This record gives sequence, structure tokens and C-alpha cells, in this order.
Amino acid sequence: MTDDASAPDGASAGDEEFRAREISITKPSAARLYDWYLGGNHNYAIDKAFGARIVEIFPLVRDFARHNREFLGRAVRFCAEQGIRQFLDIGSGVPTVGNVHEVAHAIDPAIRVVYVDNDMEAVISSEQLLKGVDTATVVAGDLFQPRSILTHPETLRLIDPNEPVALLIVGVLHFVLDDRHPHELLHHYRDWLPSGSYFVASHGTVDEASPVVRAQLEGVRDAYADTANPSTIRTKDEFTRFFDGLDLVEPGVAFAVDWRSPTPVDLADPARPTWYSAVGRKP
Repeated sequence: MTDDASAPDGASAGDEEFRAREISITKPSAARLYDWYLGGNHNYAIDKAFGARIVEIFPLVRDFARHNREFLGRAVRFCAEQGIRQFLDIGSGVPTVGNVHEVAHAIDPAIRVVYVDNDMEAVISSEQLLKGVDTATVVAGDLFQPRSILTHPETLRLIDPNEPVALLIVGVLHFVLDDRHPHELLHHYRDWLPSGSYFVASHGTVDEASPVVRAQLEGVRDAYADTANPSTIRTKDEFTRFFDGLDLVEPGVAFAVDWRSPTPVDLADPARPTWYSAVGRKP
């Protein structure tokens, strides 16, 4: 990131001290809910109760979560196979199935990974998982404060800003509402990326969903207004704008389950058209 980068309206890219979100057992969190959807146990009674409510609204939610997580794994493997040896995962959440460093280290144990989250539950559980792992760390940070993330001592310890990086913001951007100016915010990160870097992202959508699934996902969006992480739904064009200035890797913007799937995709899967995903390379 450039040293003189200014924050877009609604975002804070300055030098103020970041304050991580404290652990709350009275309000569900997106990080713990995602873990619950994937069958993890880093969640509380409030999350389980809210998750059960989401299942009633959107019975496909577990498939929805699994499709996104599997895309993340494939994208990490792709980047590592292209020679990327450092990953920055913003909004990493609580450790769950297929963590980035585990996927990457299966290709090269020397790959360096920095996880970032603004939820102390995610940070603390990641710290526990990463004990004894010198090539991976976790930073308490917020997507809206690029400078605090990119200049954090732990980030600088493992990420060389002069070498290509894989920046992962997967399953996160639909929690950045329009009044926080998400496209302007992403400009800071794209500017920081060195040439040859990759940007990996996914986002919930209903563009091609059936009327039933569309109504269900809109119900999920409305329900999440009661959580610490209200959400939105965006179109393909809005999602594609996040990759401005980057070269999209084949197959371009695709449904998460479709993106470089190693097996035939079930075209009749009703959860298939609920995620957009893409990987872009900085020229």
C-alpha cells in the first residue's frame, strides 16, 4: 500500500489503534456461524440457535458454506502452484475445515501465511492452532484499516511487500455494505499488491438463483441484520468491479462450485448459483 493512501469515506485507513471486536456470547457472529455451517465447534449457544433459524430460512446454507470453502482451497492451491509463497487472508474467521496454511503447506511447507480478523474469537482460536507454526501467524485487524494490517509487525515478519502475494478476501465482501464504499476500499489493497500477485474473492449472489432460493437468501440477508455482521447481496457486475486493474484468471468470474472444479459440477444443484468467485492477477 502506498504510504500516502487516504481512506475512502466510511473506511479508516489511518494510523489509529485498532480495537478488536470482543468475544460476545449474546450476539451471533458471522465467523462463528460460518464455522457452525461447516460442522465446526468454535461457536456458542447463541450461534447454534441463530444457525438453526438460518437453516429454516435457507435449508441449503450448509452446501452454500461448503461451496465457498472448497473454492478457497482450490484457489490457494492454484496460487501456490503458480509460485506464490506468501498469503494474506483477511477476514479469515475461526479455524475450520481446510485452513489456508494447511492447504498451502501441503504444496510447500515454507509458504508463509498471515491470517487477519477483527473478531477476538477468531484471533484467539487461530493463535492456539498456530502454536509452533513459524510460517503462519494471526493479526487482529480490520479490513477497513489497510495501513494497520499491512504495516503490522507480524505482517512484515512474514510478508515481503516486494514479492508477489496472494491476497484472500473470501466470503467477506458481502459484509461490507455500500455505505462503507467497498470498491474504493479495495483500491488500497490492489495498489499495495506487487506485480505478479493474485487477489482471490467470493461473494454471495442471487443473479441466477431460482425464485425460491432468491427469496431464501434475501431472508438470510434480512436475518443477519440482527447480528454483528449485517450483509448485502451484489450483482455480477458489482462483484467484477472488485477486480478492476487485474487480469482475471480463467474461467473469470464464475460460481464458486464451478471455479476450476476437478470433478463434473452438478448443474442442477440449487446452491450452485449463490456464490460468485474469481481470482485476478496483477500485471
